[in-house]
Amino acid sequence: MPIYNAQILKIDAAETRRYAGLKKAANFDEKNILDACDEAILLLNVRGIYKIYDYDCENHIIQSAPPFEIVGKSIENHLAGCEKVACIAVTVGENIENEVTKKFDAGNYVSSVLLDAAATAAVEQAADELEKAIAREVAKESFKMRWRFSPGYGDWQLENQKNFFYVTGAPEIGMSLTESLMLVPRKSVTAIIGLEKIISKVQNIKPKKSCASCNKLDCPSRR
Repeated sequence: MPIYNAQILKIDAAETRRYAGLKKAANFDEKNILDACDEAILLLNVRGIYKIYDYDCENHIIQSAPPFEIVGKSIENHLAGCEKVACIAVTVGENIENEVTKKFDAGNYVSSVLLDAAATAAVEQAADELEKAIAREVAKESFKMRWRFSPGYGDWQLENQKNFFYVTGAPEIGMSLTESLMLVPRKSVTAIIGLEKIISKVQNIKPKKSCASCNKLDCPSRR
């Protein structure tokens, strides 16, 4: 259950703009977005964890303790053919959301919205970086990764978060879950990543027959 603690040095301003709903607002001052990203950097406390389990693809069961059943056609199809799964949890901490609330309560609505968007961009970046770390690890065992899939996506109902949360190991990095299944800190992510075995092309090549392995000694084509 590797713990992941990474420092984000730069938050994607374009993603921050998108999460703030300003993608088409060409006249919005870019400096405000960059300032929000810079402020967010100072408030982040990135923590992550992942656990890798065997996966029963036929019965859609994660071999955790206790086992966890995957229910939902979209997630079942997404994990089809996977032998293992990586279950992840990532958060950027409470400091940034506390500051978002403080700004909002003070009537600084624009600053609050932009900082909140920067926090969302940051947690997605943190999840991306965690994926890269997992990819390096599983590549050593010849596995490739599917994209991450979270409870609430597709028809994988949010109710699954109640048990999946513990499968990820999220409590070990200070995360918790409310009765309404919201993650705490709010800027957090849990997700599953399917791991598919890479089949070497060499393994699929049938050995060529040669004269040395043939017992027909009188063959006119024998070399």
